[in-house]
Amino acid sequence: MTPKLGPLLPAEEREAQEKRLRDVWRTPGGWRYWTSVNNSEIGLWYGCAAFIFMLFAGALALLIRLQLAVPENTFLSANFFNQAFTLHGTVMMFLFAVPIFEAVAIFLLPSMLGARELPFPRLSAFGFWSFALGGVFVCGSIFFGAAPNSGWFMYPPLATDKEQTGIGADIWLLGLSFIEVASIAAAVELIVGIMKCRAPGMRVNMMPLFAWYLLIVAGMILFAFPPLIAGDLLFEMQRMFDWPFFDASRGGDPLLWQHLFWIFGHPEVYIIFLPAIALMAMIVPTFSQRPIVGYSWIVLAAVGTGFLSFGLWVHHMFTTGLPQISLAFFSAASEAVVIPTGVQIFVFIATMLAGRVIFSVPMLFGAGGLAIFIIGGLTGVMVALVPFDWQAHDTYFVVAHLHYVLIGGMLFPVTAGIYYFYPFFSGKKLSDGLGKVAFWLMFVGFNLAFFPMHFAGLRGMPRRVFSYPAEMGWDWFNLISTVGAFIFAAGFLSVVFDVVRPKTKVPPCGQNPWNAGTMEWLNQPEESWGMRSIPIVESRYPLWDQPDLRQNIEDGRYYLADAETGHRETLVTSVLDGKPLQVLRVGGSSYITMGAAFLLGGVFIALTFEWWLVTILCGIGTLIAILYWLWTGTAQVPETENRQVGLGESYPLYVSGPASVGWWAMFITMVGDGTAFASLVFGYFFYWTIHDDFTAGLAGPGLAWPLLAAALFLTAWLLMLGARFLNNRNQVLPMRLSLGLSFLITIGGLLAGLMGPYVHSMQPTLHVYPATVWILAIWTSVHALVALIMQAYCLARSFAGYLTSDYDQDLCNTVLYWHFMAFTAVVTYLTIGLFPELR
Repeated sequence: MTPKLGPLLPAEEREAQEKRLRDVWRTPGGWRYWTSVNNSEIGLWYGCAAFIFMLFAGALALLIRLQLAVPENTFLSANFFNQAFTLHGTVMMFLFAVPIFEAVAIFLLPSMLGARELPFPRLSAFGFWSFALGGVFVCGSIFFGAAPNSGWFMYPPLATDKEQTGIGADIWLLGLSFIEVASIAAAVELIVGIMKCRAPGMRVNMMPLFAWYLLIVAGMILFAFPPLIAGDLLFEMQRMFDWPFFDASRGGDPLLWQHLFWIFGHPEVYIIFLPAIALMAMIVPTFSQRPIVGYSWIVLAAVGTGFLSFGLWVHHMFTTGLPQISLAFFSAASEAVVIPTGVQIFVFIATMLAGRVIFSVPMLFGAGGLAIFIIGGLTGVMVALVPFDWQAHDTYFVVAHLHYVLIGGMLFPVTAGIYYFYPFFSGKKLSDGLGKVAFWLMFVGFNLAFFPMHFAGLRGMPRRVFSYPAEMGWDWFNLISTVGAFIFAAGFLSVVFDVVRPKTKVPPCGQNPWNAGTMEWLNQPEESWGMRSIPIVESRYPLWDQPDLRQNIEDGRYYLADAETGHRETLVTSVLDGKPLQVLRVGGSSYITMGAAFLLGGVFIALTFEWWLVTILCGIGTLIAILYWLWTGTAQVPETENRQVGLGESYPLYVSGPASVGWWAMFITMVGDGTAFASLVFGYFFYWTIHDDFTAGLAGPGLAWPLLAAALFLTAWLLMLGARFLNNRNQVLPMRLSLGLSFLITIGGLLAGLMGPYVHSMQPTLHVYPATVWILAIWTSVHALVALIMQAYCLARSFAGYLTSDYDQDLCNTVLYWHFMAFTAVVTYLTIGLFPELR
């Protein structure tokens, strides 16, 4: 089949096109550079910040190892040791392991998918600034002696005791809640980008494996992070206002925190592991010089790993006294996850056996990482067995297992990715010699550091002790581990040196030095426009199977080869078949993303110190910034209906409903929001099941007010559906009346929802029952307040002439939000109104 191509224009016209593209996609200079929203800059900033945080956490780890090198050491105080190991785990998990893959994804995906840009570049910039500010806030606390000191898992009742933990736990809770905003933002950006912004022809079964893995991981983030956000909310309400969610003397239970934390925590391991395997899925075919063996199998295995990972959280709670049936189920699930993991590893081995492997530094790090990960997997099978876990739990055996899985499964593949993709953005290779030295230092140092911990753990050395007596027999194991840790650090610092050293004498290596088959290697490092023209893709490895693809793209013979409109544009394609549907105009450089992130950061930081006035002012500023961002940067009415994209085709500039990326973003965000809400409802029924009398004889919110609130919210939802119906028929005045009436009834529903617990004098500090009722009512009321803002926004857009029957994206997205709002309200008020009555 002859590929579809546009005409080859004269050189002068092509140069004019390139100039217009360069002008539109140019990165600002000077201090305005930091207002950039280009995926190349945001990805680079993300990656650099994540590695800085990682080096900080690594320095803390070396301090910990120095303290434990010999018995009865006084190098660190107990309090500083607790702060150091808490921040080490926190930074590695929250500020490095997940963000580094978000960085790689934002940086690589547009080129890999054959797109100009991801659909929401300003959202990516907002996420980066949120991440950076939150990370500095959390890490900086240790320099003031105020770092969290209760472990990166923050178990109550210790962590909820303000006298024992000081302000450190609040910094952890609110700082990480702010950082999680960045993770949710990245998940939304990646899911929509992968599903809707692929090159024409790139069907869903032709996506690069890296994109498949990132899609699965982004979906996992939507279901794993919100339970932690819900747990943080309950935790901070107890610390700040003495609501007893984890206080057993007032009906609470510390185990609820463990459930919510590990519903996040165990999928988190695979959120870290799967993107590392994604890097290997790109590296192995390239250095085997053949397509991956079993593409469908590895995709299904990745999906299976992601699915099963949510059934393992009790794996971390075997010693908490749960019923035997629960222990048996979760032990079996923990063993079952080995199957899809093994499939992925065997696919790589089969690909290498079927091809002719080119041994290189990236392959060296990748193979070393897989070897280390397999050892971690074997010890994982051991701790998944309940009797063994009872013996090894909270010993250094688990510390060794965790690091074998995370460093073998993540850091070594990341380092392989650094050596593999460095030419992608610099046009030059890193040093093979330095890379091999770094690998052997890291590989030997890692095993020397962490393998002896297995034996120390089996001899009974507990985790999180800052000193130990000499007669315990742990001294040699710890001394060897400390020496190994410094060797490992020397190896990684060699990688850092190789990356940052001047390379003026290093010769350019060309655009595709590894002879890879995927499209990211069409990237031109000196340009910021992504693809010169958006190509038509015909295979999984287009650089191998479409020999003239590079030249045709650079000659501008595909889509959107020009930027004559003066806007940044990319194509939106169908989810399954990759058929062009829309020309999407994306936002350019802006101060608003940075301003919104810093104002939102001010909310979380002010809450930490209970500066209520500052919190309110920053909250108002955040709302204004976001509304300005939306008003000026989204759902803009274009100057013409369709845009000529080349090859004799034209596509609309404006779409709404399920066809629009904004609708998808709202839906995905609401899925994450619904997961957090489900976690709170889970907490309600958790308390219900563990107590003979959940209410402790206290009055409930009654039946009348909750049912009235539910009825009012359902009425408001129906009116929103009516407003959309009327708008579609261009009945402007009735539409506005329906919107306005829905607005007023929403206010009534909000007040009625709060009146139930208020009228019945439910005191949330007395017992967990009124506290749980109040938290569900407040959650729903806050969402109702957001609904009111969205309704008012739609009315304002209508009066300004930006919301019509043809341009109704704002209204469609608001109605979509209302589907979730109505569901949340009905579940909330039926739960708190009916269930106490049923008992």
